Amino acid sequence: MKAEIITIGDEILIGQIVDTNSAWIGEQFNRSGIEIYQITSVRDDHDHIIEAIKGAEKNVDLVIITGGLGPTKDDITRDALCECFNTKLTFHKPTLDTIIERFSHRGIDMNKLNRDQAMLPENCTVLYNKMGTAPGMWFEQNDTIFVSMPGVPFEMKYLLEFEVLPRLRETGKTKAIFHKTVLTQGIPESMLAERIESWEDALPEHIKLAYLPNPMAVRLRLSAMGENEAALKADVEKEIGSLQEIIPEAIFGYDTETMAEVIGRMLVERGQTLAVAESCTGGYISHLITSVSGSSAYYNGSVTSYSNEIKEKVLGVSPQKLEQFGAVSQEVAIEMVEGVKRVMSADYAIATTGIAGPDGGTEEKPVGTVWIAITGPTKTYAQKFTFVGKHRERNIVRSGQTALQLLRRIVLGEL
Repeated sequence: MKAEIITIGDEILIGQIVDTNSAWIGEQFNRSGIEIYQITSVRDDHDHIIEAIKGAEKNVDLVIITGGLGPTKDDITRDALCECFNTKLTFHKPTLDTIIERFSHRGIDMNKLNRDQAMLPENCTVLYNKMGTAPGMWFEQNDTIFVSMPGVPFEMKYLLEFEVLPRLRETGKTKAIFHKTVLTQGIPESMLAERIESWEDALPEHIKLAYLPNPMAVRLRLSAMGENEAALKADVEKEIGSLQEIIPEAIFGYDTETMAEVIGRMLVERGQTLAVAESCTGGYISHLITSVSGSSAYYNGSVTSYSNEIKEKVLGVSPQKLEQFGAVSQEVAIEMVEGVKRVMSADYAIATTGIAGPDGGTEEKPVGTVWIAITGPTKTYAQKFTFVGKHRERNIVRSGQTALQLLRRIVLGEL
């Protein structure tokens, strides 16, 4: 089954509110094997609404409409629906009874606009709205299902979950779908695509791959659609097993896991601890680590050594090395990481020093130059990175995520 979502409201188009309804509907449909073909936002305009509905009918099996239903004069969706489906508004007593009951419980007098909400298109199936006064409406025309719901999120969610999805499943047109996302770090998207090209080309026809890059990771989402969810899951897991053999060093987790969560589990399993010394990342790595519930079990603390004075006095970095090599150097990164490990009595430690930007770079050390050092029970490792671009926040995020990935690989004995 293929669906289009139509959201109605000037407030969406002018950026006054964010359309979270479509994202939530898309997530629920995805779980039910309903493919989203398109999302359309339209003005509070009678003709525009009709144009969008008729356009959607040509492309999909299901049209979901949110917004424009309520007790105010600018709620014009019902009139547009009547024109689309060649019907008229008629009084629906069960809806009025529901409205009266809701108002009596709240001790509020009902006005004419509230009563008008009981005027509904004659040929629709009325969907009971337990959370509000505006009911949902279900139409069928030319083998396409149309559902109109209020735009108020908690009302829409109730109707979709308890009224719409059960009816859609009864049609027998929904398919099984299974998604799994592989989380990778350390290989740029273009290079990653090149390394896994043969694997991607050999994927079965019913499994699709999507690249979802961001500064934290390149996510590889595998989506399989068919008749049997268990079989789809087995097929996807088999393909991921093959992928792990190609890029074992890059895969750090799956689905919604974070690198910090993965590292936390590893340290808890080993009964080991971690400390961090941050210069260019300014506490960002510590934030990632402490965002994980239970991190106090393995995280000893951090030093945000932004100035050279703190590097010297707290971490024991040599003034001579700072003078000779500069703060952004392998030598200083190593002394920082070994210093924080000692000060915090930790098993592992991370240190970062670099130029986040947008200013401060030189020809020798441009913006984006970062030294990351990791130390553990048996070795210390340092690596230089040059992140492209002068976007400060992006460089900090990249540095933090890269540092955690290096730590993960050190703990696993891969470096």
